[in-house]
Amino acid sequence: MAKITHIWAREILDSRSTPTIEAALSIDTNHVTLSSVPSGASIGSHEALELRDNDLERFKGKGVLRAVATINQVIAPALIGMDPTNQLEIDNRLIEIDGTENKSSLGANSILAVSEVVAKAGAIASGTSLYKYINLLSTKIGLQTKIQMPIPIFNMIEGGKHGAVNLDFQEFFVIPVRSKTYSDGLRMASEIYMTLGENLTRRGAIHSVGIEGGYAPNLFTNADALEIIVDSIKQTEYNLGTDLVLGLDVAANTIFKNGSYQIRDKSSPMDETSFIEYFKNLNETYHLAILEDPLQEDAWAGWVHLTEALKDQTIVVGDDLLVTNPKRIAKAIAEKAGSAAIIKPNQIGTVTETLKVIKLAKDAQWKIVVSHRGGETNDWFIADFAVGVGADYVKFGAPARGERLAKYNRLLAVEAELSSSTK
Repeated sequence: MAKITHIWAREILDSRSTPTIEAALSIDTNHVTLSSVPSGASIGSHEALELRDNDLERFKGKGVLRAVATINQVIAPALIGMDPTNQLEIDNRLIEIDGTENKSSLGANSILAVSEVVAKAGAIASGTSLYKYINLLSTKIGLQTKIQMPIPIFNMIEGGKHGAVNLDFQEFFVIPVRSKTYSDGLRMASEIYMTLGENLTRRGAIHSVGIEGGYAPNLFTNADALEIIVDSIKQTEYNLGTDLVLGLDVAANTIFKNGSYQIRDKSSPMDETSFIEYFKNLNETYHLAILEDPLQEDAWAGWVHLTEALKDQTIVVGDDLLVTNPKRIAKAIAEKAGSAAIIKPNQIGTVTETLKVIKLAKDAQWKIVVSHRGGETNDWFIADFAVGVGADYVKFGAPARGERLAKYNRLLAVEAELSSSTK
């Protein structure tokens, strides 16, 4: 039986130059594991709470020295000597020490950093790869699922809080069809991404890159973004509908103001009914495979209506609506408000809690989309996690920027390993 001998943490920077936590853990076999956690840009109001310093003299108040001290002075002494393979026991201990529903005492960032580094140590102690170990942990909480490569959802164009206030919708996706291998899907996305960049340059749509690597161009409407993606696909050897499909993350919280939805495609604000009609019409044109957060996070009746209207056509995905929270997911399942859940471990706090949420959604036949956050690190834990839980999809951003490619390239290695073991 392995034992935890030391846990410590420090403050590092994420991909947005915002402080985050890196935790380290050693076990008595002289192995050391590291884990760094992300933070969100578009944050739902029902998420577990990050612990920030709120000291305006450092990092505009976003420092995490308090969270680091919490790990070093509170969490570490409580876990020293425990077996890292007892993930459930350790996660329960973290929850017990925190004692709040939203992780506001220790902070979800402190808790997750430790929970993930424990899982990595557990994999080493068990002599197996991380994704296989995650699958083993899944079975321990009753989630019977197979290891599989997920379908990547690639962010090509960014708007909203992810872009440059140039577009209303947050993410415009291309998604390989399931018949494509993961590596073929990644190659398609890369080639389309390069072609899209050339098109934006040629059209004079001055573009930068958003926080998740997608282009943030100077376009007039959200429909313009979809059109230029479609045009770019046509310039490659791939076919829309046969090789890949489109999707959107609306992040509707950001465009919901004074009781209505305001987007540049329409001259006047739309109420909920009108906005649902807008999506139905948009779907007739672009045949969206995935529609994420189309309505604001508490519009339950509207979510039910839209899910029914688009059933058998589009997967309606909840992120801000659900925030990886079992109570909100249970309500959405009961009311049929959506058909898929975004899974972000830092919205809930521990690996075990995240696995239980996935089981809840999978038991209801919902699709699982394991996702990164806007502020990321080069840690690829989330890639192994997605494979281990048998996720249907992953969201890691564009096929660009190192913190995104760390996850995509890790999946290339996993795909090769799974292919080799099959042979």
